[in-house]
Amino acid sequence: MTKNPNINSNAALAEIFAEWALDKTQALPKTANQTVARMTYDAVGLMYAARHEGYIVAAINSVIEKGDCHAIGHKGGLGAYDSCLINGTAIHGEDFDDTYEGTPVHLAAALVPPMIALSGVSQISRDDWVRSISLAAELVCRLVVVAPTAIHRQGFHPTSVLGAFGATAAVGVCLQLQPKQLASALGIVGSMTSGIIEYLAEGTWTKRMHPGWAAASGLKAAFLARNDFLGPRTVFEGEHGFFKAYADRSVNQDFSVLDNWGGAWHFDKVAFKPFACGTMAQPFIDCALSARVSIDIENIERIVAHVGEGTVHRLWEPLEEKRRPSTPYGAKFSVPYCVAVGMIFGDAGLAQFTEQTLADDRVIELARRVSYRINPEDPYPQDYVGWLEIHTKAGDVHHFKQPCMRGGKNQPMTDADIKSKFIANCLYGGLSNADALLAFESLEMFFGKSVSNADELFSNLPV
Repeated sequence: MTKNPNINSNAALAEIFAEWALDKTQALPKTANQTVARMTYDAVGLMYAARHEGYIVAAINSVIEKGDCHAIGHKGGLGAYDSCLINGTAIHGEDFDDTYEGTPVHLAAALVPPMIALSGVSQISRDDWVRSISLAAELVCRLVVVAPTAIHRQGFHPTSVLGAFGATAAVGVCLQLQPKQLASALGIVGSMTSGIIEYLAEGTWTKRMHPGWAAASGLKAAFLARNDFLGPRTVFEGEHGFFKAYADRSVNQDFSVLDNWGGAWHFDKVAFKPFACGTMAQPFIDCALSARVSIDIENIERIVAHVGEGTVHRLWEPLEEKRRPSTPYGAKFSVPYCVAVGMIFGDAGLAQFTEQTLADDRVIELARRVSYRINPEDPYPQDYVGWLEIHTKAGDVHHFKQPCMRGGKNQPMTDADIKSKFIANCLYGGLSNADALLAFESLEMFFGKSVSNADELFSNLPV
């Protein structure tokens, strides 16, 4: 699609998006139903996986008012905003949720929860669900590449601050707001965006709640705009707009991706994680899995990871903390730890990020031997690759490389992989195998149009 000729040439970027997103004649990519279905399967499985974790128990216990909206895996209804917060926190809680390749940002954790909440008060069909999430995801994926890495460099979490815009778009499209209202909603939520990355300092829980807060903010912004509350239409590009506040100004900002919608789609390149940890750690774990086949851990002198400069401040420094993380959650953002558990256990799943594994002497000792070297040719953030250089005590040097993120555009998960991950996450969260299969089949029926609306789907999922 080229620019809509009906849009004023002086239209703000939020207005251009709103006109396009609310034009029902615009076709989605052929893969939209499959992509959104996979995002939803992954999200629901993760909500089950997290339901008994301490951070979800704390969030559930913080609820003041009940309501008619769902918290997946829990009995009883919640108010719409608590539903958003708890479901979003659960999806993102273990950092096992989907991510976008191009500059990392998580999608379903901020986009699925407001749609679940909305389903408690409004009829949402399969087609409504797919269209709303598709267009919202496309907005997030394009926003994050306006200034790649700049939001992280400024100290903010892209999933949190950009997810709020996506959540607003999903609800606004589903409610069929007028273009002026949707543009206002995006302007409103610009004043609600938040999410600093200081959680890195001590491995605390705030990152987990970021997309849930974004989801609740997006829901509120859309309903404010529906009732004609006004927000700035120049929220993105304005003199005091989002990118002036939230993006490091040393990174060039290219807004052209926001004024020409359609054509080449971005969101259908979403990646699904095979490991329960930070995105850029994933390829290095695959390198470790390859290495453990041929190298005895006891014979390793040291491991050097060749990394992209933009990943260092989150996954490598301070190095001593990364070599021995203080919490299981902090370990998810430590490549030394992730490489160590990959080498020792042959996996980096939910079971590898526990207090018990954190205290394992084998993990501590191997992680201590891992260091990094900046590779100026590393393609981050466009692609996520891994490269381990392993030195043995005998003086040999072995190189292991992973050319892409497994689960991403170049090595995608199969339908069987998606289902296996879903079932495993449900079992981890305490569902029986029969109930896990029932939940997956219910989701399949919704996306096959055998279930009439989203509320019917979520009301009948096992708890």
